[in-house]
Amino acid sequence: MATRQLLAELVTEYTKQTATDIHIASVGGVNATNQVLAGDYFDVVFLASDAIDKLIASGHIDPTSKVDLVHSGVAVAVKAGAAAPDISSEAALKASVLAAKTISYSTGPSGVALAKLFERWGIAEQIANRIVQAPSGVPVGSLVAKGEVELGFQQLSELIHLDGISIVGPLPPEIQITTTFSAGVCTASTQADVVNKILAYMASPAAAAAKLRQGMEIVQ
Repeated sequence: MATRQLLAELVTEYTKQTATDIHIASVGGVNATNQVLAGDYFDVVFLASDAIDKLIASGHIDPTSKVDLVHSGVAVAVKAGAAAPDISSEAALKASVLAAKTISYSTGPSGVALAKLFERWGIAEQIANRIVQAPSGVPVGSLVAKGEVELGFQQLSELIHLDGISIVGPLPPEIQITTTFSAGVCTASTQADVVNKILAYMASPAAAAAKLRQGMEIVQ
């Protein structure tokens, strides 16, 4: 879901240039992986790099086709109009997490990394009953906007287009969680040549401005 808006923009532009008919189904990463493992037909998959690696290992993605497309960092959000917590340093963020009544993160790689961070801080058990994990495919920001969650953590790209929230800022640099999102051609695809051309465009400098607009960083 973190790449949904970016892919929509890139596909629109590529379609204008080439008249290629491209259909993208955007679901949570866990669901996407399970669909591929279950044998559902796709030509290409966009997921976190480690998830692509697992699909390569299972034989579902051509190992020579993997392309790293973007780096994506995590940001913090509160309901629009709410006071912004201090997240200026690791210590400040820890204090803000401890002060929050409810905290939410995703089932994706950033959520897994945040859970590990809370364990490293030694507060995982203390805040366990305050964690509201967003179901796969449900934006954390939507829970924040509804007032169901006080403090939300998710990829910046998944927060910037949501109404009803205020983005406090990115995680402090010393603990920023960066996910690399990659693509890979499915071994079952009958259109690998076409897909590889699409991925070449998405990894090219021509796609850089869109990646920055969508809150992501360019892979060097």
